[in-house]
Amino acid sequence: MKFLDLAKVYIRSGGGGGGCVSFRREKYIEYGGPDGGDGGNGGSVWAEAVEGLNTLIDFRYQQHFFAKSGQPGRGQQRTGASGDDIILRVAVGTEILDEDQETVIADLTEVGQRVLLAKGGNGGFGNLHFKSSTNQAPRRANSGQEGVERTIWLRLKLIADVGLLGLPNAGKSTFLAATSNARPKIADYPFTTLHPNLGVVGVDNVEFVVADIPGLIEGASEGRGLGDLFLGHVERCSVLLHLVDGTSGMLLEDYQIIVREIGNYAEILAQKPRVTVLNKIDSLDEEERAFLKEELETLTNGPVMLMSGASGEGTVDVLRALRKEIDEGRLRLKKVDEEDAPWQP
Repeated sequence: MKFLDLAKVYIRSGGGGGGCVSFRREKYIEYGGPDGGDGGNGGSVWAEAVEGLNTLIDFRYQQHFFAKSGQPGRGQQRTGASGDDIILRVAVGTEILDEDQETVIADLTEVGQRVLLAKGGNGGFGNLHFKSSTNQAPRRANSGQEGVERTIWLRLKLIADVGLLGLPNAGKSTFLAATSNARPKIADYPFTTLHPNLGVVGVDNVEFVVADIPGLIEGASEGRGLGDLFLGHVERCSVLLHLVDGTSGMLLEDYQIIVREIGNYAEILAQKPRVTVLNKIDSLDEEERAFLKEELETLTNGPVMLMSGASGEGTVDVLRALRKEIDEGRLRLKKVDEEDAPWQP
């Protein structure tokens, strides 16, 4: 399945049905009076966050969602049928933006949360509605209210607890594959990861979600490389995991590039808790590890952890450090497999 996190959608609610002008005509009833019914209401367009989706790919193949209009009223005081509503089912974490792509209409962050995007038109009154003591035979009815037509944008920001940051080939996908059941593509060339990946990792009987986004390069906040297309997916994270390649030879510059780019993108990212990790230590000896760690700690003015995603060294300690930064309410208890009970007839 392809990953799609931005989609343009055209929606239109249904118009209301017109009211009916009708009079009762029956044998032996000389003055039947008006009996025209009201028109039915038009269908509305809703958006609802559902479970089991992590992409907007469905909206690439269908961009138009038009609700049906209400039926007109009829004689014998019959009200027209209302049009059916249309529900846009989207992934949890989807932002709904107006046509200008700046005005936020709604932010669906919980399963079952829904929002009205376009209300259906009201049905018109039939002539029965206008009957009074001074106008016992009204010959007018209202037309139905027109529907609402608008263009909206759907932008998906993945719901994750931890966001992975780093230059291309910093080892983000390797770390995700080593600690979870996710199987992102891993290769020895830059920009192997072309779209975000999610993985559920577990440590000390709790689980949380890690998001791996394509690597950033210098100028990413200005649109270079894959740009800031995917940085929105780590805006909702509780903590950022910054991986620095210990074999690059320019790890201090690498660190500063990422810090500068996330600061240029959004201040909210720069203020998030961050765990800095020197990765790929399996390729370094003890002296190199100590020297590079000390240099990086001097630059960051904080602790730096050592890890190798390929060999697994230090990964548990990193997961425990991440767990401390995540709110207890967002952690999920790890499911423990029950022992197989003896078979009984």
